[in-house]
Amino acid sequence: MSKKDKDTIENKPVEEQQAEQETPEQQPEEPQVEPTETDKLQEMGEKLAELNDKYLRLYSEYENYRKRTNLEKADLLLNGSREMMKAILPVIDDFERALSAMDDEGVRLIYNKFIKILEQKGLKAMESKGETFDEALHEAITRIPAAEEDQKGKVVDVVEKGYYLNDKVLRYAKVVVAF
Repeated sequence: MSKKDKDTIENKPVEEQQAEQETPEQQPEEPQVEPTETDKLQEMGEKLAELNDKYLRLYSEYENYRKRTNLEKADLLLNGSREMMKAILPVIDDFERALSAMDDEGVRLIYNKFIKILEQKGLKAMESKGETFDEALHEAITRIPAAEEDQKGKVVDVVEKGYYLNDKVLRYAKVVVAF
């Protein structure tokens, strides 16, 4: 309280000070009634429902987290070698070109063994020639006029093979499409 307020209060008669203290804002307190057992029981029931709701929400969040991390872990195991496989694809292309230029049985055996190992790890070549052009799988390098009517919209030639890794496209096939 400031000095001015104290002076104002001290200069007022005692009756006015008492009247101010008994303002209608300060009504006497009502006697507190103790809650009955049904009130207590109802309050406990509400608390129990609230805690049960919190528990169920927390449990649901944990289950969702656990499922999501298990899916991410499985995806990582399946596709963890993705970058390594991408780096190997040019080697496979070179291997195939070398095999088409020469006919060496020893090199063909090594190539087949190499491809089998990669297939066991989830790598699979895409068969594109003669298929209908699908932009989700193919990248059109060029278009040529169709020799026959049934060739329109189909892949005529494959410039670079496409590959899947665990049924997901690793590299799109670069193709020539007839129109």
